[in-house]
Amino acid sequence: MPQIMEKERSVDVEEAANVLESAWQLWHVNGTRCPKGTVPIRRNTMNDVLRAKSLFDFGKKRRSIDPDRRTEKPDALGTSGHEHAIAYTETSSEIYGAKATINVWDPKIEEVNEFSLSQIWILSGSFVGPDLNSIEAGWQVSPELYGDNRPRLFTYWMSDSYQATGCYNLLCSGFIQTNNKIAIGAAISPLSTFKGNQFDITILIWKDPKMGNWWMGLGDNTLVGYWPAELFTHLAGHATTVEWGGEVVNTRSSGRHTTTQMGSGHFPDEGFGKASYFRNLEIVDSDNSLVPVHDVKILAENTECYDIKSSYSNEWGTYFYYGGPGFNPGCA
Repeated sequence: MPQIMEKERSVDVEEAANVLESAWQLWHVNGTRCPKGTVPIRRNTMNDVLRAKSLFDFGKKRRSIDPDRRTEKPDALGTSGHEHAIAYTETSSEIYGAKATINVWDPKIEEVNEFSLSQIWILSGSFVGPDLNSIEAGWQVSPELYGDNRPRLFTYWMSDSYQATGCYNLLCSGFIQTNNKIAIGAAISPLSTFKGNQFDITILIWKDPKMGNWWMGLGDNTLVGYWPAELFTHLAGHATTVEWGGEVVNTRSSGRHTTTQMGSGHFPDEGFGKASYFRNLEIVDSDNSLVPVHDVKILAENTECYDIKSSYSNEWGTYFYYGGPGFNPGCA
């Protein structure tokens, strides 16, 4: 795993004392564990497949990039129906991973084919061509994918700008799970509550300098699995952009903006205990060291619906609050 660079940290953020032990997975509650040499896999049913538009779409994040609306760089901004509130970093140096701690909520989803997620994107390739590569991990609420409204740990990958390759979790060959205690796609519990206790998860994605595979870690030292280097073109080498933040699908099925929430469903101005956050943003450099991120740009397509505000403190490093309720008097 990457080496952690030593840095002075003083507890000057009152909120830090109110964050409880990291959230975990609901299936652990009854003591269930997998035997040695096996890994837990979420069971997919016929109903899961039937909720998808087609077999081809099942388990994929369908997005078509619209170059004409690409005035900003990151991700697939300006895509049909997808809205974001993200922080991102771009550097001339090569990037070999990223890390952040994210608190977990249960945002409300209006339509079964909409979702709300909070994740890290590891990106390389062209944002306006067919060869963008992406590795993604975080938590998401997706009734279409899972059949309920619970927030779940997820992974995603693709190597062709969201056209045909890749999938969520273990729904296609790609991500190789190695951990027998963590189930990809399993519900997370407990959850953060408004004006109440905050629960968060720490996700690390980094490239193994020896084998070239991209690993995912959860918490401080738990390996979950890896994406083989041969899945990718540009990411077979290194990443050029990292993003942290939220994404929702807005289908406008009612002739107005969706009420699907991002994060906690509250705007970032409301702050700790009310808004959702990412804290301690870090990237992995060419020396396989975790380096705190000091400079991020922020971007949201529609700040009246979902917004983002970034800041810095000794305890939380670079952090941001993000999210929103979707439809409201300012967001039609």
